Amino acid sequence: MTDRISTFPALQKQRVSVLLPYPFEEPFDYAVPAGMELGVGDYVRVPLGPRETVGVVWDNRETTDSRIDSKRLKSVAGRFDAPPMPAATRRFVEWVASYTVAPTGAVLRMALSSTGGLEPPRAAVAFRIGTVPDDFKRTAARNRVLSIAQDGLARSAAEFADLAGCGLAVVRGLADTGALQAVSVPPRMPAADIDGNFPGPALAPDQQQAADALVGHVGKGFSVTLLDGVTGSGKTEVYFEMVAAALRAGKQALVLLPEIALSAQFLQRFERRFGTRPALWHSDVGSTQRRLVFRGVAEGQTKVVVGARSALFLPFPDLGAIIVDEEHESAFKQEDGVIYHARDMAIVRASIEQVPIALVSATPSLESIVNVEIGRFAKLDLPSRHAGAQKPAIELVDLRKDPPPRNRFLSKSVIEAISETLARGEQAMLFLNRRGYAPLTLCRTCGHRLKCPNCTAWLVEHRFHRILLCHHCGHTERQPEHCENCGTADSFAAVGPGIERIAEEAGALWPDARTILLASDTVGSGIGQGPAALDEAIRKVQAHEIDLVIGTQIVAKGHHFPMLTLVGVVDADLGLAGGDLRASERTYQLLHQVAGRAGRAERPGRVLVQTWMPEHRVMQALVSDRRDAFLRVEAEERQMAKMPPYARLAALIVSGPDQSEVDVVARELAKAAPRNEHVQVLGPAPAPLALLRGRHRRRLLFKARKDVHVQPLLRLWLDQVDIPNSVRVQVDVDPYSFL
Repeated sequence: MTDRISTFPALQKQRVSVLLPYPFEEPFDYAVPAGMELGVGDYVRVPLGPRETVGVVWDNRETTDSRIDSKRLKSVAGRFDAPPMPAATRRFVEWVASYTVAPTGAVLRMALSSTGGLEPPRAAVAFRIGTVPDDFKRTAARNRVLSIAQDGLARSAAEFADLAGCGLAVVRGLADTGALQAVSVPPRMPAADIDGNFPGPALAPDQQQAADALVGHVGKGFSVTLLDGVTGSGKTEVYFEMVAAALRAGKQALVLLPEIALSAQFLQRFERRFGTRPALWHSDVGSTQRRLVFRGVAEGQTKVVVGARSALFLPFPDLGAIIVDEEHESAFKQEDGVIYHARDMAIVRASIEQVPIALVSATPSLESIVNVEIGRFAKLDLPSRHAGAQKPAIELVDLRKDPPPRNRFLSKSVIEAISETLARGEQAMLFLNRRGYAPLTLCRTCGHRLKCPNCTAWLVEHRFHRILLCHHCGHTERQPEHCENCGTADSFAAVGPGIERIAEEAGALWPDARTILLASDTVGSGIGQGPAALDEAIRKVQAHEIDLVIGTQIVAKGHHFPMLTLVGVVDADLGLAGGDLRASERTYQLLHQVAGRAGRAERPGRVLVQTWMPEHRVMQALVSDRRDAFLRVEAEERQMAKMPPYARLAALIVSGPDQSEVDVVARELAKAAPRNEHVQVLGPAPAPLALLRGRHRRRLLFKARKDVHVQPLLRLWLDQVDIPNSVRVQVDVDPYSFL
């Protein structure tokens, strides 16, 4: 297939197939206007109903389809002046759609998340030395700017102001007089000047051995390597060598992180290693920067991207390596729209691109461990902490023997340990994976519970913001003055702790301690909200401007606080409730990660884990540091139950505003379900969140043997049922959440 389609005479318009970023299974045919040259992968503007939309030329056709009158085809309105979507990216879009049983156009939408990047970037305005007038009025600030400008380099107004220590008005004033000359310069693409030869730190022997193995895979085709290292073992520095090798080979690199919150310290470490920062890609990156990153990636100028799962769909033309950090994290699973697991799809993309991929974790997923055991993945181990630091001592606090005082949540053991730690001038952390002040608010008189009107969920009190909040749909309201059930005034009580309540208790116990509250929706100490506020909070902890950190899982991983020597886990049993098949595995991973924040430098660390179930195998594995034995038991139980990773699961989630209509569709799906000796279908049943964002939800679970190719069965199943427009059926292949 040629890169460009030759132009046909007006009476013989050629057709192209254009895939649109909407939930369509197939591309649409459009005519190519005379004089326009198009190639497969080109980004185009095409009419769709009364408006124009962006699409991608997915195929070209040299012949006329007799079923369609070419004269009636709408014409392509225009072609974007941008590099075409690479063939590997198009193949990846198709693969993801096939695997997730999603429309190809819906997957394409994720690959077109910054259509502004399709337009050539606008030139920026910079300044360089001009002609200084004879009557020029000099000031100290103006002289500093002109002194910097003597090298003749063009700089932005902000750069001059920063270097000269003055305001932007000084620079603009110099431009008005002609002392500085405005020039137009092409915008600098993010991460375009990263050098793979930039000298890195000296690695310990075990780190160097692992780094050499990863570097050896670069340029040798597709491979998957699990980098399994304890917390603090220097895994990041090791896989940075893989990034450097890709850069030296003239390739691009992609690093996936599970959470935006991990980016602050990561960026500092990256800059120390490479002398400059990578390009960032996640939901909180501004639109201007997103356009530049998209364009820089497409042109091959942006060399390294660090991002959340959506970065996987950027149009890399020359990818050389992929790294998935914290590969076990459930945050890599997208639960809305096209449902996919970014770790698994990253492996697919590496296979399509024929490049190596490294999966990195201190607590690898059982799926990855099994893939190592069957020889599908290679494995590298980093069993020791870097620079002589020792693993923290982990102790279980049995709440049956050491219960907190009434209406309090910290045991005597934890209180004493924190007091001793603060007295030594060290830092402590209290961890509770529950946002807000209290998870439940009820009436003391009648027991009425305040719940969300849109979801099957209780409203969570956020006392610092003086609101009740639903963590599923975002509904907020003020706490009512009277109970709507019995009419009693001022009768509501908070039940259970969230981190705000722990902060309140800590404030009473240690009033002189500099305390900060860290959660995805709360950054304390008056710092503000959002990623920038979180970055500042992390900086304050690193600089020892904070004595006591109180946080959720946002502080459980990726952070290095040299003076933090004590971690107290408030409610270690929290993740073990419910019927989630991965509950034990996830709880172990989270507790192991948060324990790893303690004692990461020369001072020894200590971890106190409050639990009502010290005999539970998760707690015993944690305190005895017997991860592998714990995972063997988990694997045996999953194998006996014929559950993943030893079987295949897929879920159908039926939802809609009308409960009866949802029930009818769910029952029809159950009647049409595949039936053979290798397949079992359970349900329909109300989802645990039976009402979510105003939509009633029913679930069906498809279970099959490991060797069953489930996607054709799922597609055939869905084709047999007429689903009205008001009802949505989502397919979740390899489900992680069962809500």
